[in-house]
Amino acid sequence: MNKLRIYVFGNTFVKEDIGALLIMPVLQRKFPEIQFILTDPNEDFPPKKEKDIIILDTVKGISSTTLLDFTNLQNIEKTPISPHDYDLLLHLLLLKKMGKINSVKIIGLPMYLVIKKELNKTIQIISSLL
Repeated sequence: MNKLRIYVFGNTFVKEDIGALLIMPVLQRKFPEIQFILTDPNEDFPPKKEKDIIILDTVKGISSTTLLDFTNLQNIEKTPISPHDYDLLLHLLLLKKMGKINSVKIIGLPMYLVIKKELNKTIQIISSLL
């Protein structure tokens, strides 16, 4: 069976976008059966043949860690809540329309996270995906 993959986005130079990078080492220890992949969304993402994608990233406009899917992403276009990297949102929606991906789940972290609180919520969400 293939290892579950979670693509981790973040930027060490932007305080508001570093949350996923800060909690990734703890998540790797907690879930050794999951492959956490540090990802640059501007590179070749998602990998070919990857149809169901899970992303860990900062999301602007949320106050606590939240699991988002395509329904949420389509609604985000109409609201002030948006992924930190808006280009990623458009890219994912386009890939879905083209049939290149089936589903996406974004474990969204708030921009100003309280590490322990949001880490616990993230662990709960990841556990629910197993």
